[in-house]
Amino acid sequence: MVKRAFEQTPGTTVTLLKGAGGSVRRTVLPGGARVVTEAMPDVRSAAFGVWVGVGSRDETPIQAGASHFLEHLLFKGTDSRTALDISSSIESVGGEMNAFTAKELTCFYARVLDTNLPLAIDVITDMMTSSVVRAADVDGERNVVLEEMAMRDDDPSDLVHDEFASALLGDTPIGRPIIGSLESINSMSRRVVHGYYKRRYLPQDIVFAAAGNLDHATVVRQVKKALAGSGWLDGDALPSQPRPTGSLIKAKAGARLIKRESEQVNVVLGVPSITHDDPRRFAMNVLNAILGGGMSSRLFQEVREKRGLAYSVYSYHQPFADAGIFGVYAGCPPKRFDDVVEICRQQLDEIKLHGVTQDELDRNKGQVRGGTVLSLEDSGSRMSRIGRAELVHGQLKSIDELLASIDAVTSKDVSDLASELLEAPLSIAAVGPFDSVDPLWHAVS
Repeated sequence: MVKRAFEQTPGTTVTLLKGAGGSVRRTVLPGGARVVTEAMPDVRSAAFGVWVGVGSRDETPIQAGASHFLEHLLFKGTDSRTALDISSSIESVGGEMNAFTAKELTCFYARVLDTNLPLAIDVITDMMTSSVVRAADVDGERNVVLEEMAMRDDDPSDLVHDEFASALLGDTPIGRPIIGSLESINSMSRRVVHGYYKRRYLPQDIVFAAAGNLDHATVVRQVKKALAGSGWLDGDALPSQPRPTGSLIKAKAGARLIKRESEQVNVVLGVPSITHDDPRRFAMNVLNAILGGGMSSRLFQEVREKRGLAYSVYSYHQPFADAGIFGVYAGCPPKRFDDVVEICRQQLDEIKLHGVTQDELDRNKGQVRGGTVLSLEDSGSRMSRIGRAELVHGQLKSIDELLASIDAVTSKDVSDLASELLEAPLSIAAVGPFDSVDPLWHAVS
């Protein structure tokens, strides 16, 4: 068993996976940061990302939205680069650069030609360690974040998922929107967001991940060079352990409505689900595929193909360290709302009571297997896989191990999981022309 990063001596390198084409290796730097790489010698690209173990769930109420706000602000300039310098340096070599904030992590990344990997490492690492977060930039970017919030509010198919998380998990860090609220963003000061940056962006909580046509030792030297003078290579901190699972967040059935005079109702209904390290997660992937993971799924066939009641209908699973969300989404005309929700409920009841057939199991295991492999065909996806695995799980499974875990799922595994999860009362959220939440409660009770 390969040691986890927090058990590894700083300054040493271990091989996490060996492959015919290339290996995955990890070096722990002095100060606690990690460098993880995957060599892909047959490609001419390279992807580099910085994975930070901080997300919206780590914010206090007064900081709500700070993680996402800070994601924007780190692109605004450092001690040695302007915002234009940051963007033009990557774009001038044909690369692409971006970032995203989630509830339990934040990631900044770039994808470039392999010869330009040192540039990507230098630019993104500079952003991580030396951003100035000027007061003027905070005030200017506040309007951008508020505009992003308005865009979400104008897209009910996006907004309804935030509302469903709140309905299911309540006013908890996991239940709140990543982007924050109008009140928190309008009141966010430079002191709050800069303090959040200095307290939470710590080397021991950060993974530098790279994949592509690269050499691990060279990447480590380039990262260390980029970190020189930042203080991130000082001290004796060890890498942080993965976020503790703790006790599961207690959820109770809830309903939330955003009244909107529209030609369509966007609705999500569902239940609490399993965490990201639950051994049943592979059965969960198969269950999700069977219910709403594609055009052959039960929900798609019953709601759209057979009855034409909705254009879009699907299910999804969002796992966290100590909680999980399983939801069913549909968008339909208001007059079809009751029928659509009833059919969705029937499908959930059917799989809860009667499980799955062997044919469904085999077909959807094939879908999950194929999706797993096909999603890892480029350097960007490989970088994301190793970075997320190191930060979230602390260990990495090989592709063969993942496929074996999927193959090992039985119809009983899926049926038992469905029976357990779907025994919980349903929560529901909708954006549409209703006067109260009563129609929502009626639809799921």
